[in-house]
Amino acid sequence: MTRRVQPASSDIDTAYRGVPALVLGASGFIGSWTARALHEGGANVIVSARNGQRVRDTFARFGWCPRIEVADLTEPGAVTRLVRTTQPAIVFNLAGYGVDRSERDPALMTQLNSRLVAELCEALSVPSEVSWTAVRLVHTGSAAEYGPVEGTIVETSAERPIGEYGRTKLEGTRLLQRSCLDTGLNAVVARLFTVYGPGDYPSKIVNALMRTAKTGEPLELTAGRQRRNFTYIGDVAEGLLRLGVSVPEPGQIVHLAGAFVVSVREFAETAAAVLGLDRALLHFDALADRDDEMWHGDVDCARLQALISWAPPTGIREGIRRSWEFENA
Repeated sequence: MTRRVQPASSDIDTAYRGVPALVLGASGFIGSWTARALHEGGANVIVSARNGQRVRDTFARFGWCPRIEVADLTEPGAVTRLVRTTQPAIVFNLAGYGVDRSERDPALMTQLNSRLVAELCEALSVPSEVSWTAVRLVHTGSAAEYGPVEGTIVETSAERPIGEYGRTKLEGTRLLQRSCLDTGLNAVVARLFTVYGPGDYPSKIVNALMRTAKTGEPLELTAGRQRRNFTYIGDVAEGLLRLGVSVPEPGQIVHLAGAFVVSVREFAETAAAVLGLDRALLHFDALADRDDEMWHGDVDCARLQALISWAPPTGIREGIRRSWEFENA
């Protein structure tokens, strides 16, 4: 018997109450914050994990633990079994591989960034016990799918990724769009840019700056000329939930980013001021730019605002302050 589930409203304070929501990649940075936001919205949160203890440790800082389903998403067929077992109304796919510099296995990139997406779409296209009237799949894409772009990035900008991570993420996006055309799956791609906040990889700039603020040890950086759209993690989690109860075109790509595009150097110097960090500890030009560094101008988010009448509200100073308070709570 099919059980009909629909959003109580487009207001995320009520839309997810009682809704079975599956989060893939919930032990990671963005996945854990998304699962937390769903929990706070009253959803029945299910997360997948290869290591259940790692997930419990991740959510210990939030004072809560979701339902955990053990699954190794690197294995073909695992996500199909997971969807069949959990019968979610909506899936948030935060699983991925290649963001951190230590993640360089091309086979894992292909599996988690591309093949997993195709298998997930196929599993969700099968009739379910739960009839959900909104988006079935919110998939996170990456700015790396574009590669270098001169000027402002829009969702229709040419996609020329220069690294394996960007290439496999773009392949996953295209497979999702093809599935939407072939099966009618209602899915949306949220393309993320530079997300920051507590819980990110230790090597990422905010955590490195906070570590320097605690230890007083110098921090080696590039010249910091590259411009980035910095978006606070709490805003990204909220935006993903809002997209889940929106009405996009199936397979539509939407930039989930704020209006704060500054150079990495400007961001670091702003963080130093908020953290009370001596700028002399920031050694700019000590590191060379990465070969796969992405260069771009502003990020156009008109499609996001038109779709959900919302934009990430947290400014850089406030986001850094929240990150510092969270880490020291």
